[in-house]
Amino acid sequence: MNASAKVASTMPQSDVSDESLIAQYRESGDRGLFETLMRRYEREIYSYLRRYIGNAEMAEDAFQGTFLQVHLKCHQFDPARRFRPWLYAIATNQAIDVQRRNKRHRMVSLDRSASGENDDRSGSWSEKLVGDSPDPHRAASDEENRRWVHDSVNSLGESMQQVIQLVYYQGLKYREAAEALGIPVGTVKSRLHAAVQRLGLAWEESHQPPQE
Repeated sequence: MNASAKVASTMPQSDVSDESLIAQYRESGDRGLFETLMRRYEREIYSYLRRYIGNAEMAEDAFQGTFLQVHLKCHQFDPARRFRPWLYAIATNQAIDVQRRNKRHRMVSLDRSASGENDDRSGSWSEKLVGDSPDPHRAASDEENRRWVHDSVNSLGESMQQVIQLVYYQGLKYREAAEALGIPVGTVKSRLHAAVQRLGLAWEESHQPPQE
């Protein structure tokens, strides 16, 4: 066991970083460390897979495959990287594999939003992707808008769906989404810009007042 792993092993697991946990697990094979990582991410990753795939049974298969791959590939984890983007890269690949195995091509069910970091995303049309209204009188309208967003995002290409899912709904920073997808940060930003612009135009077209 290396020095950093020895120091981390003396700390409560709740205070140990993801990166230290995976390093300890790689060195010791302690199942408790692996279960700690699973508990930290099980809801988040399952929610991501459920929305990405749009099918609960297939999402469960991808979820199981994700953490199996974490176990199998823990020795490949680069200590210089962050664990969360690496985990999302595995989860995304598992989702794609499950869809291929089942010959299914449905992508991204975005019925519910997840909170995330703001970056430069506030104050634009894209707030409709994640914004929730506190006014109960707008509930029916909000539900209609969510259905519209769901259907419209599903009409985008897979690459745009992926970045919307990771950045807006899972709250990953641009650099984290870039790491997860294996693409440059600039590509993440350009895909998001193109997707939001396309959705904005579609929104305007579909919500124009009727002409007299």
